[in-house]
Amino acid sequence: MINFIIVTHGEFGAYLAEAAESIVGRQEEGVRIVSISARVGVVELRERIRRAIRELSGPKGLILFTDMPGGTPSNLAFPLLKDSDNAEMVTGVNLSMLVSAFSHRRDYDLAVLVEKVLVDGQSAICDVRRRFLARAG
Repeated sequence: MINFIIVTHGEFGAYLAEAAESIVGRQEEGVRIVSISARVGVVELRERIRRAIRELSGPKGLILFTDMPGGTPSNLAFPLLKDSDNAEMVTGVNLSMLVSAFSHRRDYDLAVLVEKVLVDGQSAICDVRRRFLARAG
């Protein structure tokens, strides 16, 4: 099973994970949330991410999700993960990505799951009016 770490500004990641679990079911293990807060120092935040990576790294792999490229979650996480052989980092996390990840974490290997999560996340981003009017016309 592929494990996940979700590192986001504030409680965004916790709420996304909760919403995804309400759709696909509770993830009993292998999911960790690290919330970035201005009230917690950078050294402590980096240690929380490092600890999560150490505890969740495994033979099937690890995907670390962050909320936006260039943000504090990504900037803190990537240096800790960049030299890991069996870990990937995906940024721009959204609900569709987590639903896909949670649903297929036992079905695919790491590279295939990362690609599926990216495709599913991107396909959820659309101009709804344009998408539905194009189909009706």
